[in-house]
Order: sequence, then structure tokens, then C-alpha cells
Amino acid sequence: MTRESTDDETTRMHEIPPRTDPATDPSGASAGGSPDGPQYAPPRRRRARTTAALIVLAVVLGGAGVAAYGFGGGDGEKSETGSGLPPATALVTHSDLAQQDTVTGSLGYGDKQPLTSGASGTVTWLPKPGATIRQSQNALKADGRPIPLIYGDTPLYRELRAGTKGPDVAEVERALAALGYTGFTADEEYSDLTAAAVKRWQKHLGVPQTGTVKPADLVVAEGEIRVTGQEVQKGQRLQPGSPVLTYTGTSQLVAIDLDAKKQKLVRRGDKVTVVLPDAAHVAGTITSVGKVASTEGGDGAPGEDDGKTVIKVTVQIDKKDRGKLGSYDGAPVDVEITSQEKKNVLTVPISALLALSEGGYGVQVVKGSVSSTVAVETGMFANGRVEITGAGLKAGDKVGVPR
Repeated sequence: MTRESTDDETTRMHEIPPRTDPATDPSGASAGGSPDGPQYAPPRRRRARTTAALIVLAVVLGGAGVAAYGFGGGDGEKSETGSGLPPATALVTHSDLAQQDTVTGSLGYGDKQPLTSGASGTVTWLPKPGATIRQSQNALKADGRPIPLIYGDTPLYRELRAGTKGPDVAEVERALAALGYTGFTADEEYSDLTAAAVKRWQKHLGVPQTGTVKPADLVVAEGEIRVTGQEVQKGQRLQPGSPVLTYTGTSQLVAIDLDAKKQKLVRRGDKVTVVLPDAAHVAGTITSVGKVASTEGGDGAPGEDDGKTVIKVTVQIDKKDRGKLGSYDGAPVDVEITSQEKKNVLTVPISALLALSEGGYGVQVVKGSVSSTVAVETGMFANGRVEITGAGLKAGDKVGVPR
């Protein structure tokens, strides 16, 4: 039994009787018992127009997988062959959708930096390239005297002694506290208690216990370092303030020269996915976004504009995934950045969309042996699904999809 409807009706309810398969029984004999028996009336013109519209939709949006049922494969709950219902169904769900923009980057340890020392004398020991140096470990030796590394961002430029105040004092006191020395306050004042703690540290290092700190006694970096090269050689005389090593950080990170036009897509703290050269996917977090753009490429000739403007973006790989990175250094990677996102929206597989003859899209809602075509408005397309809104649609409804 089929209920008649008008052409401007967007929701059509019909209980569909069994149909013959025109591919296997073109005469329709199975419907009436013989070729001369009762035949089904030809389909109404509206069905033909819908089919044609579906074919157009499949051509225009074929890359997104939009098609009428019977046009391709798919998963879902299958209907009985010959029932007239779609060959398979899928659930309407509330989902999070995200569109991705893929950019290229380089996985390595970051840019090399020079490590300078205020020491003089003859170089008697240097760490080898590839070595990792942590706080209080030796960065070099001069005249046999160890010169350890401390963490900080203020270069030592003066002698520190009781009564000295400033951020360089706080830096040394923080290093002492991190190494387990106590009995002083880690502030910006070098007190007698600070001097006593320094003497204990100097005793541990095997150097004269002066209770003071000179620029020649320490080197400073923001964290543990990975040695990439030696700027001096054993036996060479040091000049105070000259570089002795080159280094990077010890954590692999991704450096991106991002087209400045895409700057609005990234913010510090954003989560990204990094695709490694072996196709493994790892999670990362944007840790820095440059504020000053630079021009990449081009020959620099006046009036030439063959380079692109980029900003520097850095991505740190999440700790749980760092074991997948191996020894990549300078390897090209893809970085998937979320360019648009919607939370908890009603979605269906893209292949559930039908092109309606009156224009726009619909979905075939299936309830038992009854189906209805409901007009929908589409929103974001992502990951094989599409955001929809339509009268009466809710999560848990079943819609027709290809087999």
C-alpha cells in the first residue's frame, strides 16, 4: 500500500511491497507467475527524477562517497533481499567532527646553538657528539678543572659572593636546590648560607672551596643538552666568552615553516597528529608559534616575489608516543592540524545522503518495514560523516546506506 503525495512534500511514508529484480527477471515473471501474468505498474516519474538526481550527486560528490543505495559497498545492518528497503542501514549518531589541514614539517632535535664558556686555560676534556649533559654534569674541563652545566637563561657575567643580588644569583640558588643542597633561600640574594651551600657543592666537584661563583666556573643552558659538535679541540687555549660546543635539546620535536596565510589555524597548546616517515601516527602539542614572519625561498632579487612568507611553529611529541620516534633527525613529516571542529552534532555517513528532485538532500529513515525520506540541511563534512539537521531526526534512528 502506497500513500499518494504531492511533489512539494519533503517526507514521504511508504510501505514497499516485494519487487522483482530487473537485472535477473526483466520480464517480471516472478511477480505474476508468468510473462503474461499481472505486471507491476511502471515507477512514477518522481522516482525517475530522484534516480537521475542521485546519479548527478554521485558524480559531483563521488569523492565524498555520496550515492544512492545499491550503488556500492558498505557496512551496516542489512535488509532482506527484494524487500524494497535499502540494502543496509546505519545509525544516526551524535559525533564530534573535525576537518584537518595537512602541512609539512621536519622531525629532529631543533636548531643547533653554541655553548659558550667564560673559562680560560687549556682544554683537557670535551664530551663527544651525541652525548647528553644534564645539570651538574661536566660540559668540559680546562686545565683539568671540571666546568659543569647548570640550567637557566641568564649567562654568568660577574663573580657571585655574599651580598650580591640579581637574577643570576637566583639561577645558581635554584640549581643548588635542584641538586639537593639546603640551608638557604632560593631568592635573588647571595647570602652567607648560599656561600656555605656553594662550598659543599665545590667539595663534591673536587675544586677549591671558595664559596664564590665566577663566570669561568659554570656554563648555562635552559635544560639538558645533546652535543652536536665541538668548537674547540683538546689542547687548545680557551678565550673567555668563546663557544666550546654546539648543542640541541634532547627531545625530538617537529619544526614547521607554516605559510603565514594559515597562521590563524594554530595556537600554542593546540593538539596535532604527526605522521612519521614509516606512516606511524603520533600525538603532539604546539609549543610555540612565531610572531615574526620571514620569507622562504626566492633569490632575493629586487622586485622578485617568488618566495612565500612563513612563520615558525614548533610541535612537541607527547611523552606517551616518544618511543615511536626512533632516531629520526631531520626527517620530513606530515602534521595534521585541526582547521575546523564541531562538537556533539547529529551525523550520518556521507553515503546516506540522497539528492532530492525538488533540490537539496535527504536521508531515508527506516523503521521496521516502513521507510520515509526526510529532507535535511547539511553542515560539516569530515571523516566520512556529515552533520545534518532534519525534522524529527534523532540519535539512534536508522538510515539507508549502500551495501
